[in-house]
Amino acid sequence: MIRRLTSCRFVLWHLALREIRVRYKQSVLGVAWALLVPTAMMLTFTLVFTHFAPVVQSLNTRMPYPLFVYLGLLPWMLFAQGLTQAANSLVANRSLVTKIYFPREVFPLSSILSALFDFAIASSVLIVLIVYYSLTLEAGVWTFTLTSSILWLPIILFVQLSLMAGLAMWLSMAHLFYRDVKYVLAVGLQIWMFLTNVIYPLPTSGTWGTVLTYVNPMTPIIGAYRSTLIHGQAPDPGPFLCATVLAAFLLASGHRAFRASEHRFAECV
Repeated sequence: MIRRLTSCRFVLWHLALREIRVRYKQSVLGVAWALLVPTAMMLTFTLVFTHFAPVVQSLNTRMPYPLFVYLGLLPWMLFAQGLTQAANSLVANRSLVTKIYFPREVFPLSSILSALFDFAIASSVLIVLIVYYSLTLEAGVWTFTLTSSILWLPIILFVQLSLMAGLAMWLSMAHLFYRDVKYVLAVGLQIWMFLTNVIYPLPTSGTWGTVLTYVNPMTPIIGAYRSTLIHGQAPDPGPFLCATVLAAFLLASGHRAFRASEHRFAECV
């Protein structure tokens, strides 16, 4: 797969750039939407969970709740946006699929790269939040300390992108054959978010908490971002290892199935 993608890296890069341009074309705010959407969601959840339904006080998040929820929304929006665009990537590029031959993996993977652009832009708000709470909170409440655990960030991001790449190939191929997939995915992502530790910490004890921690790969991935950035700790080895193994399996199996079905793509678009 790496060899095939390397041979057409310029196509992959230009497809990703095209998606970014199309997304913000004729938009007044342009790439500022990459900042505004997660920030607005963070403010909404903060307002709801701290004022209208004050349950945050009972949650031991060990960090300011706006920072907690933004650190969940940031990787989750990368995940949801990348998969949503990737699922429709083959159908949206039907003219290229039927007329020009190059590795078809570039279509779902270019969608992930374009979502990664928004992720990088939105990360600037995270830096602002960390600086703000580091300066305003009293000592002992919460402080940010830069430790060597931050070196885990590229590994965590690589595991998440591998998970997304594997799912993207499965979903783009499935949506090409069955156009109901994008509707199922839209509903599934909404349910999946509430079964993940995006806006509240999942229980660490009990049957359901343990099952969701080990079965849902996004739970240890989001937890790993919080551990390395906020707590200065390495990711929880057991759940994160499970997420890594699952990501590797989905990437390998997705690519194999994608290659095996590639000859049928032109007749289905």
